[in-house]
Amino acid sequence: MARCRKGQSWTQGGSQASFGMQAFTLTKRSFVNMSRDFGYYWLRLVIYIVVTVCIGSIYLNVGTKYNSIMNSGTGRVRVLHLRLRHVHVDRRVPVFRGGHEGIPEGAAERALRRAGVLAFVISNTLSAMPFLILITFLSGTLCYFMVRLHPGFMHYVFFLLCLYASVTVVESLMMAIASIIPNFLMGIIIVEMCQGIFMLVSGYFRLPHDIPKPFWRYPMSYISFHYWALQGQYQNDLVGLVFDNQDEELPKIPGEYILENVFQIDVSRAKWLDLSVLFGMIVIYRLLFFAMIKVSEDVTPWVRGYMARRRVQHKRREAELAMVRTPSLRGYVVDAAPELPADHP
Repeated sequence: MARCRKGQSWTQGGSQASFGMQAFTLTKRSFVNMSRDFGYYWLRLVIYIVVTVCIGSIYLNVGTKYNSIMNSGTGRVRVLHLRLRHVHVDRRVPVFRGGHEGIPEGAAERALRRAGVLAFVISNTLSAMPFLILITFLSGTLCYFMVRLHPGFMHYVFFLLCLYASVTVVESLMMAIASIIPNFLMGIIIVEMCQGIFMLVSGYFRLPHDIPKPFWRYPMSYISFHYWALQGQYQNDLVGLVFDNQDEELPKIPGEYILENVFQIDVSRAKWLDLSVLFGMIVIYRLLFFAMIKVSEDVTPWVRGYMARRRVQHKRREAELAMVRTPSLRGYVVDAAPELPADHP
């Protein structure tokens, strides 16, 4: 432990640990706190498994019949959309609670100069990664094999990677919002608003070409992580499959035809590009999380101090002008008073 010199406070000593040691210590402590708190990730894992079992049992072995793609109530599309919806519905309150608990702790560490903002952001990301991988693997595996989506190991891997990226994007967005919204309820409301808008322009409720331009389609649909996740999941599940037609005498329907003509998805764009966009969003939201903390700790206090100094200077200037412009009433009365006789009482 670094010793404090005589006449020096602990907040002035600073940390003598390297950046790697700071990040490792914060990651270890955050991981231990998350593992001990049942409501942070373990309860969320139980909720994920329960919801996944419900989805898988309702859409058990959905198959390649005509109704499995055309019927909005019992189709593969509905399975994928429900799966992507539930990856973030049950994350809002736990993540915001953890964010509002973890951010003040990190601020206290930085106030004591024992850790930097970058070390805190990295530790927050790494400590949550094992839990997110576990949640994605267990719930995603149950959903994939109960519904019997596109067979093949690489399709299974892509399904899990897409779910993991979607979960991590949501958590990164929530942490960025929690860093600037001190009120718990207000933060939940803002996240609900963002997620609702992102879902509306994802290409499920309205097909991509039917979304109004320019604002909702460009740029809102491309900002929405649901858009890229659904696009990638559609291609991962439908490309290479052949579905039955309404009549047995009619030719079978290839999955590529359904993607282009029914769901208006560009099959020339690789599904791995959609996945790379999701991971790019993770990086962007984490950088936004870092920037928001820096602004709230460095820029905001400086702006408040500058505004306070300006107000004080303005009041002093007004007081000085008032003293110069206002004549002295005492001098005016003395000068204007008439001379009194000597024998006046």
